[in-house]
Amino acid sequence: MAAPQTSADLDAFVALETAVWDALVAGDQVADAASLHDDFVGLYPTGFSNKAEHVAQLTDGPTVAEYLIEEARVLPVADDSALLCYLATYLRVGDDATTEQMYVSSLWQRIDGSWVNTFSQDTPASGVRLP
Repeated sequence: MAAPQTSADLDAFVALETAVWDALVAGDQVADAASLHDDFVGLYPTGFSNKAEHVAQLTDGPTVAEYLIEEARVLPVADDSALLCYLATYLRVGDDATTEQMYVSSLWQRIDGSWVNTFSQDTPASGVRLP
């Protein structure tokens, strides 16, 4: 897959991102690690995270009970990279009453023939949408 140009490309990048969320739901450290580049950087409201820290959050099992990816769009960055942006709505494990939302930007790069997530930034949604 070259830089994204079509809705099929969008579907492919959403599928890559879905694998990360599915790992959080399953508590699957191996699947989570497989989606992230060794030099992965996460930028979250709590600060920076690397690949080991992202994977370690699953040490005690799943962190997410369910999720929904909406408003996805993909922006080509270069021939072998794309930025996927979307709104995530999710429930954390053990909190079946509080739905959370955040806007996510994930940079996917094709390295050695495989697509891996190299950067992700989560921004809590305030509930106020601009036109």
